[in-house]
Amino acid sequence: MINRRQAKKSKVATANPVKMGAANVKIIAGQWRGRVLRFPEVDGLRPTGNRIRETLFNWLAPSLPGSRCLDAFSGSGALGFEALSRGAASLTMLEPDRIANQHLHNNMKLLGASDCKIWAVRAEQWLAIPATESFDIVFIDPPFTLDLWPGVLTQLEQNGWLATNAYIYIETPKHYALHTPAHWQLQRSKQAGQVTFSLYQRGSD
Repeated sequence: MINRRQAKKSKVATANPVKMGAANVKIIAGQWRGRVLRFPEVDGLRPTGNRIRETLFNWLAPSLPGSRCLDAFSGSGALGFEALSRGAASLTMLEPDRIANQHLHNNMKLLGASDCKIWAVRAEQWLAIPATESFDIVFIDPPFTLDLWPGVLTQLEQNGWLATNAYIYIETPKHYALHTPAHWQLQRSKQAGQVTFSLYQRGSD
């Protein structure tokens, strides 16, 4: 477990800036439509594809404007920055990898995303303590090999990180047996290749 003093917001290094990686992803719609986000080749970093993102944000369209979003496994930042582009009020991003975190800062600066906070901490550490804020929309897309879903979903609920009627977006391997809290209601679910992507809404206990 950690406290807020240990989970300091990461700062952009100025003396030796990290070079932009070779890979990129494009924001689909909103104020930054067509802007390109560059990200490094880091183990476990698997950006959500354009087709999945288009479907997801069509699902979220009525609820996204003015929402408080958490991108718990930010990676390339594709989900979080897309949410901001489409009208989310604020975005918190968690990314412990130093190089990937640096690229998130670079992209935040490129977009002028003033309503974005980026923390250099693992999601399972951040969520392990009682919540200091609550989120309307949470994106859960961890590295598939680590099997972090059970712990992270429990922490989100038990530690108070979710607003009433919050939406939780989850990506898993195609045949993964996902277990969610009983009062989370499955709204939509689809498959794309070897990935299942689902949207839940938190109901009353």
